[in-house]
Amino acid sequence: MNEAALRALAAQWLAEERHAVLVQVLDTRGSVPREAGTRMLVAADEVIGTIGGGHLEWQAVARARDLLAAGNTANQEQSIALGPTLGQCCGGALTLAYSPWSAEALAAWPSSPPRFQLQLYGAGHVGRAIVALLAGIDCRVEWIDEREGEFPPPTNEPPHIQRLCVEPVEAEVANAPPGACFLILTHSHDLDLRITEAVLKRGDFGFCGLIGSKTKRARFEHRMQERGIAPEVLGRLTSPIGVPGIVGKQPEVVAIAVVAQLLRATS
Repeated sequence: MNEAALRALAAQWLAEERHAVLVQVLDTRGSVPREAGTRMLVAADEVIGTIGGGHLEWQAVARARDLLAAGNTANQEQSIALGPTLGQCCGGALTLAYSPWSAEALAAWPSSPPRFQLQLYGAGHVGRAIVALLAGIDCRVEWIDEREGEFPPPTNEPPHIQRLCVEPVEAEVANAPPGACFLILTHSHDLDLRITEAVLKRGDFGFCGLIGSKTKRARFEHRMQERGIAPEVLGRLTSPIGVPGIVGKQPEVVAIAVVAQLLRATS
């Protein structure tokens, strides 16, 4: 579950007046499972979020539920040395904070910016597999295709993924913010070309990935040069896409390689 979805569900718990304890990593020293600011919410029968799993999380959940059962509403802190206290191989230490879930706690929950904003062109097999992976990542995605019937039946896609069925598709490029990322993997080479040209002419993209072979890239580069795209801009086009060395053409394998590359490019 990404940060935005976690916060939205936590807000829903507050609206439903569910009793819960907010467990937060206040600070860290050395090697630890998660960074400072990580949160999870613990109710008597459910936990949302994670502070890293394992024995650390198991103990934190147990302590939070003890506080719930006792009706303890006081804020508490707990310092933990992962090696000596929990027998974990991580040599670090951290401080956990426990507080009752409240409107004040929700207001103090920061709204973190997305890791990246992406226009994903193409609702075919690879596009669907990429969207499935991005469902759990803090990002904003416009999933664009001119063929409404190509999108799969609506499921439980999170709100940070928005479907757009528009025509002409390439006109959407102008609506992306500066620094946005683009993945182009439509059913048509001509459409791929038009979208790629629109992105490269903007020039202010953070990442532009085009599916296809080295031969396809060479053909596109020739066409782009004829249309006045500068060599230095063409050099920023990523094609073929995907982290090198991952073998396999199944949509799910391609999607993993592409999302890994996108995360590396935006880190």
